Amino acid sequence: MPTLAPTETLDRFETIELLQAYYQHPPHYGSLSDATISLSGHTPGCSDQLTLYIRLSHAGQRIAQVQFEGAGCTISQAAAALLCERVAGMLVSDLATLDVWALLPELDRGVLVSRIRCATLALGLLKVGVASAAA
Repeated sequence: MPTLAPTETLDRFETIELLQAYYQHPPHYGSLSDATISLSGHTPGCSDQLTLYIRLSHAGQRIAQVQFEGAGCTISQAAAALLCERVAGMLVSDLATLDVWALLPELDRGVLVSRIRCATLALGLLKVGVASAAA
């Protein structure tokens, strides 16, 4: 599995290669038995489906771990795997301002912009899930 420095910028070919690697061998795939939150969603007008399993720590202030299960296009599933990898340890309060470009800064925007709903499905679910737990 390729690893990246957060400041590395990938071209279109490298972005597609990275997304395919995460799609074919997704880290953090599977349920999480001690999840604090679990929720499912889909991309309207598309076949993308995800279930996120989120475990919070520090009195619900920090994301301890995120796992996912799902089916759909390469972008939705790879973005979910990348999200799970990158938000572990993040403060819940930091989610409010997090967008797909901050979460995946090294990816070529041209690849994601035409499939932005697919790319943001996991992030949207995470935000909804954490907000519902705080309410």
